[in-house]
Amino acid sequence: MVRINKTLLICTLALVSRTAFSQQIKLSAEVEQALGKVDTGQFKIDIAYLADDKLKGRAPGTPGFRMGVDYVVSRLKRMGVKPAGEHGTWLQDVKFRKAFVKSAELTLTGATSIPAVKSGVDYVIYPNPETAEVTLSAPIAFLGFGVSEPSIGYDDYAGIDVKGKVVLVTRGAPDKFSSSVSAHTMNPTTILKAAADHGAVGVIICSTDSAAKLNSPKSGIYSVMNTDGSVAISRIYYSKQVKALGLFNYTVFNALAQQSGKTIPALIAQLKSGQPASFAISAGVNISYTSTYQDIVSYNVIGKIEGSDPKLKEEYVVHSAHLDHLGIGKPVEGDSIYNGAHDNASGVASVLGIAEIYSSIGHKPKRSILTVLLTGEELGDLGSGYFAAHPTVPVKSIVADVNTDMPTIIAPLLSVTALGAEHSSLINPVNQAAAYLDLGVEPDPEPKQARFTRSDQYSFVVNGIPALHIKYGSKTADGKNNLNDFVAKWRAKYYHKPQDDINGIFNFAAGKKYAQLNFLIGYLVAEDPARPIWNKGDIFEVKN
Repeated sequence: MVRINKTLLICTLALVSRTAFSQQIKLSAEVEQALGKVDTGQFKIDIAYLADDKLKGRAPGTPGFRMGVDYVVSRLKRMGVKPAGEHGTWLQDVKFRKAFVKSAELTLTGATSIPAVKSGVDYVIYPNPETAEVTLSAPIAFLGFGVSEPSIGYDDYAGIDVKGKVVLVTRGAPDKFSSSVSAHTMNPTTILKAAADHGAVGVIICSTDSAAKLNSPKSGIYSVMNTDGSVAISRIYYSKQVKALGLFNYTVFNALAQQSGKTIPALIAQLKSGQPASFAISAGVNISYTSTYQDIVSYNVIGKIEGSDPKLKEEYVVHSAHLDHLGIGKPVEGDSIYNGAHDNASGVASVLGIAEIYSSIGHKPKRSILTVLLTGEELGDLGSGYFAAHPTVPVKSIVADVNTDMPTIIAPLLSVTALGAEHSSLINPVNQAAAYLDLGVEPDPEPKQARFTRSDQYSFVVNGIPALHIKYGSKTADGKNNLNDFVAKWRAKYYHKPQDDINGIFNFAAGKKYAQLNFLIGYLVAEDPARPIWNKGDIFEVKN
């Protein structure tokens, strides 16, 4: 429970791997009392409705998703939140295009030791969401991890000309990169951008696992389209410059490496040590493929709570969560409806709880607040990508995003990790808010999960907006501090499965604390006259 006092006590925040220090924030009695307005009963009601079978998994473009939209709009209206979507509505249209490869052919030239390659086995070509028919012939080169970050001391493109070439890359990052920087540089969009910036005309991602089979996108891949038919947001397409994105299996990659006198283990060891290993290959590739499309419309839901400062109310702090889930899919234990109770009805319930706190405050914070319930997160953060790049308020007016995605409310919340906050001054309100709620702040207990780039806050970050995503820490009441072990067992049974419904494991008190923490972080940002800033020299400061 939150301690209600007229003045906030001075709290000592012990940070894992950091020096302990004291922090103090002062809240009005009104704000302190409003924190208690998060109702665990209402939290459960919201999750139960959004995860009900009748919504059929809330897949974008379906009647079930629209039922979720109508529900959250109704809830926000009752709290006095105002619409902030397009044309005075609550909604922002998001035009999805599902692209399929109808036919694809790839041949290698000058690769004398490699027999004819087979589609779906030796190579895969991804669909092109903008151009239906593509033909390409080009020489090839190996570009390591495909990373071009000279500002942090690493550039696979240094000293090699790839203009007009198809670049071969492998997924990974130097060991010296932090988990969030690694996740960012390994993101396909980042790889595609680096290739386009250096004049490459194609990217083929190569497998380093001899036992792995290629994942063929037979079910189609989504992008977001502009009204003129161009691509707005995509995870498989960056620009017309890069005409093709594909995969090679280990056998093809190994043969090309050996033809150039290289071995895969030696290349990977060199790259992991932080030394680029790029080289031209005396071979080329011919690619031709055709894409077909299915288009649907979905929606982001945007509400506004106007700030109190005459000037700062024109700036915004976003509280976001994704409303979509996976819809109807492969049956598991006789159930085919992927209800998404934790992922992410619980996050939506948290944002609704946050809105309830703001609505209970007579004197609003200086900056305005946007509550943004997003579509297409499960399709690759596409709804957030579209909103962050094309917001319904002026682009430069959004100062921060506090995102909530699957807070995993299955045990008491005693510590948290703030994914992304380490890149900006947002770490300060995180520490202050956590101290107030007696929560420890820890490094990410599961860095290999790459959670920083796997949810909607990342869309804001790459658009220059400091953002974070609060997840559970490791602390447990019994002192074993192994919550991630329990979460791993829970995830194996429930994550992205039909079993993630209201009948699963829940700790609604933890949900309440998540909402209180995220509110406090956003509120402190909204009250601070200074905008959040990137850390000096941080990769995102340099990029933005």
